[in-house]
Amino acid sequence: MSSSSQAAASAVPDTQLGLTNEEIQLLRHGQQAVAAGGSTSSRAASRASSQGLLMIDSSSLAALGHHFDRVMQHIQQQLEYLMEQSQVVTMQVYDRAGTLIDNADAEIARFHEIMRQIDELELDFDRISHIRDIVRDFRRRAEELERELERSSATQDGTGHK
Repeated sequence: MSSSSQAAASAVPDTQLGLTNEEIQLLRHGQQAVAAGGSTSSRAASRASSQGLLMIDSSSLAALGHHFDRVMQHIQQQLEYLMEQSQVVTMQVYDRAGTLIDNADAEIARFHEIMRQIDELELDFDRISHIRDIVRDFRRRAEELERELERSSATQDGTGHK
Protein backbone atom coordinates (compact mmCIF):
# COMPACT_ATOMS: atom_id res chain seq x y z
CA MET A 1 0.00 0.00 0.00
CA SER A 2 1.42 3.41 -0.92
CA SER A 3 1.95 6.05 1.75
CA SER A 4 -0.80 8.22 0.24
CA SER A 5 -3.29 5.30 0.40
CA GLN A 6 -2.19 4.60 3.98
CA ALA A 7 -2.74 8.26 4.84
CA ALA A 8 -6.20 8.16 3.21
CA ALA A 9 -7.03 4.99 5.15
CA SER A 10 -6.06 6.63 8.45
CA ALA A 11 -7.82 9.94 7.83
CA VAL A 12 -11.39 11.19 7.73
CA PRO A 13 -12.80 14.25 6.00
CA ASP A 14 -12.93 17.06 8.56
CA THR A 15 -16.28 18.13 7.12
CA GLN A 16 -17.81 14.86 8.41
CA LEU A 17 -16.92 15.46 12.06
CA GLY A 18 -20.02 17.44 12.97
CA LEU A 19 -18.09 20.70 13.26
CA THR A 20 -19.17 24.17 12.22
CA ASN A 21 -17.17 25.95 9.52
CA GLU A 22 -15.40 27.99 12.20
CA GLU A 23 -14.53 24.84 14.13
CA ILE A 24 -13.21 23.19 10.95
CA GLN A 25 -10.99 26.24 10.41
CA LEU A 26 -9.76 25.98 14.03
CA LEU A 27 -9.09 22.26 13.54
CA ARG A 28 -7.13 22.91 10.35
CA HIS A 29 -5.22 25.72 12.04
CA GLY A 30 -4.42 23.34 14.90
CA GLN A 31 -3.16 20.71 12.47
CA GLN A 32 -0.96 23.32 10.78
CA ALA A 33 0.40 24.42 14.17
CA VAL A 34 1.21 20.81 15.07
CA ALA A 35 2.84 20.37 11.66
CA ALA A 36 5.17 23.26 12.45
CA GLY A 37 6.84 20.82 14.88
CA GLY A 38 8.39 19.16 11.86
CA SER A 39 8.03 15.42 12.57
CA THR A 40 7.10 12.99 9.80
CA SER A 41 3.73 12.48 11.46
CA SER A 42 3.27 16.26 11.66
CA ARG A 43 4.06 16.70 7.98
CA ALA A 44 1.55 13.95 7.12
CA ALA A 45 -1.05 15.72 9.28
CA SER A 46 -0.26 18.99 7.50
CA ARG A 47 -0.79 17.35 4.10
CA ALA A 48 -4.03 15.78 5.34
CA SER A 49 -5.21 19.12 6.73
CA SER A 50 -4.55 20.87 3.41
CA GLN A 51 -6.70 18.16 1.79
CA GLY A 52 -9.49 18.69 4.35
CA LEU A 53 -8.70 15.48 6.25
CA LEU A 54 -8.10 14.66 9.92
CA MET A 55 -5.40 12.06 10.56
CA ILE A 56 -6.85 9.44 12.92
CA ASP A 57 -3.70 7.57 13.92
CA SER A 58 -3.02 7.74 17.63
CA SER A 59 0.23 9.77 17.40
CA SER A 60 -1.36 12.46 15.19
CA LEU A 61 -4.43 12.60 17.41
CA ALA A 62 -2.25 12.72 20.54
CA ALA A 63 -0.21 15.62 19.11
CA LEU A 64 -3.38 17.44 18.07
CA GLY A 65 -4.94 16.76 21.47
CA HIS A 66 -1.86 18.14 23.25
CA HIS A 67 -1.96 21.21 21.01
CA PHE A 68 -5.62 21.90 21.84
CA ASP A 69 -4.94 21.30 25.54
CA ARG A 70 -2.24 24.00 25.37
CA VAL A 71 -4.56 26.35 23.43
CA MET A 72 -7.34 25.81 25.96
CA GLN A 73 -4.92 26.38 28.85
CA HIS A 74 -3.82 29.63 27.23
CA ILE A 75 -7.44 30.70 26.72
CA GLN A 76 -8.22 29.76 30.33
CA GLN A 77 -5.30 31.92 31.52
CA GLN A 78 -6.51 34.81 29.39
CA LEU A 79 -10.03 34.37 30.78
CA GLU A 80 -8.73 34.42 34.33
CA TYR A 81 -6.64 37.50 33.64
CA LEU A 82 -9.55 39.31 31.98
CA MET A 83 -11.90 38.36 34.80
CA GLU A 84 -9.40 39.73 37.32
CA GLN A 85 -9.14 42.88 35.22
CA SER A 86 -12.93 43.20 35.11
CA GLN A 87 -12.96 43.03 38.93
CA VAL A 88 -10.23 45.67 39.08
CA VAL A 89 -12.17 47.88 36.70
CA THR A 90 -15.36 47.38 38.68
CA MET A 91 -13.63 48.34 41.92
CA GLN A 92 -11.99 51.34 40.29
CA VAL A 93 -15.35 52.53 38.98
CA TYR A 94 -16.95 52.04 42.39
CA ASP A 95 -14.12 53.74 44.34
CA ARG A 96 -13.88 56.76 42.05
CA ALA A 97 -17.55 57.18 41.14
CA GLY A 98 -18.08 60.10 43.49
CA THR A 99 -15.18 62.21 42.25
CA LEU A 100 -14.31 60.92 38.78
CA ILE A 101 -17.62 60.70 36.94
CA ASP A 102 -15.98 61.94 33.75
CA ASN A 103 -13.50 59.04 33.81
CA ALA A 104 -16.21 56.50 34.61
CA ASP A 105 -17.43 56.39 30.99
CA ALA A 106 -13.95 55.36 29.81
CA GLU A 107 -13.71 52.65 32.47
CA ILE A 108 -17.16 51.35 31.61
CA ALA A 109 -16.18 51.19 27.94
CA ARG A 110 -13.04 49.28 28.95
CA PHE A 111 -15.18 46.94 31.04
CA HIS A 112 -17.50 46.33 28.07
CA GLU A 113 -14.49 45.59 25.87
CA ILE A 114 -13.14 43.14 28.45
CA MET A 115 -16.55 41.45 28.67
CA ARG A 116 -16.68 41.23 24.87
CA GLN A 117 -13.24 39.59 24.87
CA ILE A 118 -14.33 37.20 27.63
CA ASP A 119 -17.38 36.25 25.55
CA GLU A 120 -15.15 35.62 22.52
CA LEU A 121 -12.69 33.56 24.54
CA GLU A 122 -15.47 31.51 26.14
CA LEU A 123 -16.88 30.82 22.68
CA ASP A 124 -13.42 29.81 21.41
CA PHE A 125 -12.95 27.66 24.53
CA ASP A 126 -16.25 25.86 23.84
CA ARG A 127 -15.31 25.32 20.20
CA ILE A 128 -11.85 24.00 21.07
CA SER A 129 -13.37 21.80 23.77
CA HIS A 130 -15.76 20.33 21.21
CA ILE A 131 -12.93 19.68 18.76
CA ARG A 132 -10.75 18.22 21.53
CA ASP A 133 -13.57 15.85 22.54
CA ILE A 134 -13.91 14.64 18.96
CA VAL A 135 -10.13 14.21 18.68
CA ARG A 136 -10.09 12.24 21.95
CA ASP A 137 -12.90 10.02 20.70
CA PHE A 138 -11.04 9.34 17.46
CA ARG A 139 -7.85 8.71 19.41
CA ARG A 140 -9.67 6.25 21.67
CA ARG A 141 -11.07 4.48 18.60
CA ALA A 142 -7.65 4.42 16.92
CA GLU A 143 -6.05 2.96 20.03
CA GLU A 144 -8.78 0.31 20.27
CA LEU A 145 -8.18 -0.62 16.64
CA GLU A 146 -4.44 -0.81 17.25
CA ARG A 147 -5.00 -3.10 20.23
CA GLU A 148 -7.34 -5.28 18.19
CA LEU A 149 -4.73 -5.49 15.43
CA GLU A 150 -2.04 -6.39 17.97
CA ARG A 151 -4.27 -9.09 19.50
CA SER A 152 -5.10 -10.39 16.05
CA SER A 153 -1.42 -10.41 15.09
CA ALA A 154 -0.48 -12.14 18.36
CA THR A 155 -3.20 -14.75 17.84
CA GLN A 156 -1.96 -15.41 14.30
CA ASP A 157 1.65 -15.57 15.48
CA GLY A 158 0.67 -18.07 18.18
CA THR A 159 -0.93 -20.43 15.66
CA GLY A 160 1.96 -20.32 13.23
CA HIS A 161 0.19 -18.08 10.72
CA LYS A 162 1.46 -14.74 9.57
